[in-house]
Amino acid sequence: MNAGPVGIAVVGAGVISGEYLRTLGAFPDVRVLGVADLDTGRAAAVAREHGVPVAGDLGTVLALPEVEIVVNLTVPAAHAEVATAALRAGKHVYGEKPLATSPAAARTILTEAAERGLLVGNAPDTFLGAGLQSAVRAVRAGTIGTPVAAATATQSLGPEAWHPDPAFFYQPGGGPLFDIGPYYLTALVALFGPVTRVAATAGRGRLHRTTGSGPKAGETFPVDVPTHVNALLGFASGPAAASVFSFDSSHHRIRFEITGSEGTLAVPDPNTFQGPLRLLANGADEWRELPVDGATAGRGLGVLEMARALRTGGAHRASGALAFHVLDVMAAITDAAEHADVRLLDARAPDGTAVAAPEPLPTGWDPYASSLGPS
Repeated sequence: MNAGPVGIAVVGAGVISGEYLRTLGAFPDVRVLGVADLDTGRAAAVAREHGVPVAGDLGTVLALPEVEIVVNLTVPAAHAEVATAALRAGKHVYGEKPLATSPAAARTILTEAAERGLLVGNAPDTFLGAGLQSAVRAVRAGTIGTPVAAATATQSLGPEAWHPDPAFFYQPGGGPLFDIGPYYLTALVALFGPVTRVAATAGRGRLHRTTGSGPKAGETFPVDVPTHVNALLGFASGPAAASVFSFDSSHHRIRFEITGSEGTLAVPDPNTFQGPLRLLANGADEWRELPVDGATAGRGLGVLEMARALRTGGAHRASGALAFHVLDVMAAITDAAEHADVRLLDARAPDGTAVAAPEPLPTGWDPYASSLGPS
């Protein structure tokens, strides 16, 4: 087993790469060694901005022997192809959500990794942040008694007003369910465990959208996926959830509430790493803010935790198995909406192991600590 910081290469130099590179660059237990993109000029510019020594195409960074984990930030349609190439080059893979555009493609990734003895991790890692970790601890401590139900909503007009190249958000693997849904669904699984049944409706508010900023401003593109989804979820542990995922709403809304036998918990936005976390106990007149404790560094916490697990031989929480289950749930929601019926899920990973809610991070877990020794 190697020692010292874990070598990282980032593939995909788009908008989200800056967030990862800023965060990962501050963690002493990882070293970002390369940036790759189809546009090698963009890769070089991003590498220069963040002080990364190597830039080029995918082959360039896969050839770096010091790279142990490839962070796959490509568009969803390329997730499976890039992940497979990295695995075949002997690299562990951590990807942006979703794991792939279909459970079948995701199963192929996880099977390939298992055969090669390699790890797969996947976003979102927001559930490792202070806000959601504190929510998980509060629920497990019985703060609201027995969990009964959750109500969540993420509503907006979509990303095309601010994103310079938003068409991929409206292709398979996109839409509000596959783009924003993983944050909410991963948080729900972290709180309640696996989903076992699903019902849903879905529709599209517009058949075409228009890019609102950047060099492609004014260009229109087709909408190939549902942009308003209502889902009902049943969990093996007993609770149910009603969730709305919409890119058709002029009312921007974020809601995540858990009802229990002894009170209601208002959970932070699951697309963030912070609080607030609020409690309305049965019989109380006002919400009370609960303490929030944990990491708030940002995107890349899952990469770091996976890197540490790689060195220590432990399990990591933002795992491929968890991401596979969330993808399976999203596919079931899509299928249930299309066929107007209920879908049942087996809630098992491709290797046959049962999906479970990840254990909370240890209190005091510090992303800025140097725990792996010198390089």
